[in-house]
Amino acid sequence: MTERLSGDELFSLIRRVFRPAPHERGLAILVDLPDKEVPDTPSWRQRREIAADWAAELAARQASTGLETHLVLYRNVRTNNGDLPATAWVHSGGELPASADELDPATAVPFAEIYLTHPILIALTRFSATAPLKVAARSYPIRAATMPGFTPAMIPALRLDWGEINRRVEILADLLTRAEAAEIDFRHPGGTARLTLDLRYRHAHASGGLLPIPGVAGNLPSGEAYIVPYEGEREGDPSSSQGELPVQFETGEVVVYRIEHNRAVEVLGDGERARREAAAIVAEPAYANLAELGLGVLAELDIKPIGELLLDEKLGLHIAFGRSDHFGGQVGPAQFSSPEAVVHIDRVYIAETQPDVRVERVDLIMPKKKVVPLMRDQQYVIDWSR
Repeated sequence: MTERLSGDELFSLIRRVFRPAPHERGLAILVDLPDKEVPDTPSWRQRREIAADWAAELAARQASTGLETHLVLYRNVRTNNGDLPATAWVHSGGELPASADELDPATAVPFAEIYLTHPILIALTRFSATAPLKVAARSYPIRAATMPGFTPAMIPALRLDWGEINRRVEILADLLTRAEAAEIDFRHPGGTARLTLDLRYRHAHASGGLLPIPGVAGNLPSGEAYIVPYEGEREGDPSSSQGELPVQFETGEVVVYRIEHNRAVEVLGDGERARREAAAIVAEPAYANLAELGLGVLAELDIKPIGELLLDEKLGLHIAFGRSDHFGGQVGPAQFSSPEAVVHIDRVYIAETQPDVRVERVDLIMPKKKVVPLMRDQQYVIDWSR
């Protein structure tokens, strides 16, 4: 039986996550549509159907929620975290279009109008809209829950105690903000690797699944603290992020990136994926940027991976390549060769996603060289009761 949120559960989720204020009257559920360039998939179609179901459930409860809910459609942007189109379509009801190519350009509305009339947004999309919605939230009075790749298997995570999750990620975010560096030791089939991430000059973010005030956007389900390593933008003060970062790909191949000044400058190995990655960091230098150190907490609350990044990255440590401006870093779309090339790619270090790469140790280096042990053998060793 497919898992489904009841109307009452959905209403409760909206109140718990967003805490709508009396003057907030609009809620938009965003979906991206396939087109002739990016064809449909069964999971993508199912996600749009979930979005339409949620929009209908919430519209039927407008008297209770005080929110006028609309389903908003837009043409997919072909890549995760690429900028959203300038326009979108407010669905008027009935059957969903199968493709963006079916939509009439004359009926499109500016995305800015959606932001001005819908202070609360939920993005149930194939391609992640987290980065552009974070950027939009700096200019418009919105807050957004982004759910790229959402599937019914994630619904149990929506029923968690978000107060406790938020408390834990606030602890982690405080530690990351005060830290000057993170030292990470890995073990992989080729031996061991150590990566040092420079955390100076940065403020960490707590994404605990609560979005009560305008100006923010974050994933749902959530449960992580994250920070952008210092990227060396201060004149005369280069980033000290350096070392080796092993990544196991879906084929099983383990690729090791050599990091200098927060960028992958070499790929070690002679396998097919190693050759592809070596070519990628030369062809698209912005992709080589280390864009995020993330610390998820949901594994300790008995949530299991399902093969979708939206949930799986919230289970433990993850490190991302590429775009960072939406998290407070310096690398954005302008640093990539084209809008279609913009990426923010997370590598998740849990047994199910990288079975041959183990995180043996994570220590945070605080001011005056104080060491705070954070993880041992992929498990947190900090005291959550503080």
